[in-house]
Parts: sequence; structure tokens; C-alpha cells
Amino acid sequence: MARIEGVDLPRNKPTWIALTAIYGIGQTRAKRICQLAEIDPMVRVHKLTDREVARIREVIQSQYTVEGELRKQTAMNIKRLIDLNTYRGLRHRRGLPVRGQRTHTNARIRKGPRRVAVKKK
Repeated sequence: MARIEGVDLPRNKPTWIALTAIYGIGQTRAKRICQLAEIDPMVRVHKLTDREVARIREVIQSQYTVEGELRKQTAMNIKRLIDLNTYRGLRHRRGLPVRGQRTHTNARIRKGPRRVAVKKK
């Protein structure tokens, strides 16, 4: 079983697709990692040798920030914006869209379920 950066990679998927299970690695970066580790990206994960898994792990640790460290970095960036009272920080604090989207009719994901006003008779 291939375990990289604390993540068990899916066994029956091609290597480049399985690498996208790691937080911070998308499709382009996964293909680049396979290229740098000199591994065929279409080889299934369960067919990789321990040496090949070690090469992938080495490339990721030496060149990329992934998983816990990346999550911590992102959280610190958001906390910094909130502490500075920037416009983006206020939007994060209030749980509203940060990047200029309209909120009059949309943004239900960020705003949560609709609050229904109760009419009294």
C-alpha cells in the first residue's frame, strides 16, 4: 500500500490520478511529479515498487508544500486578513463570499440555509 504524506493512495487508479488524493496536488502537478520521479503516470498504484514510491515521496517532500503544512499556511493567511481588518478579512469573518460575487440572490453555500421570517397574526 502506497502511503505518502499521511494519505493512503487509491490502489486501483493510475499513479497520476491517485496522487491528486493528496491535498495540494492537482492533475498538472501530479503529472509533473511522475515525470520528475521518472515513473510512468499510467502505472497502477498497486504495481509500484517500494523504490518508486520512495522516489515519489522524495520529490513531493523536496519541492512541494502539501497536506498539513499547506492547510496551516492557508489558515494563517486567512487569520492574517481577519486580524488586519481588511475587506477580505471581514468577508471571511462574516462567512460571506470573498471574491466579489453577488449575494442578493445567490451565495447560499457561504450564507447557509435561508432564514424564514415567521409572520405573526
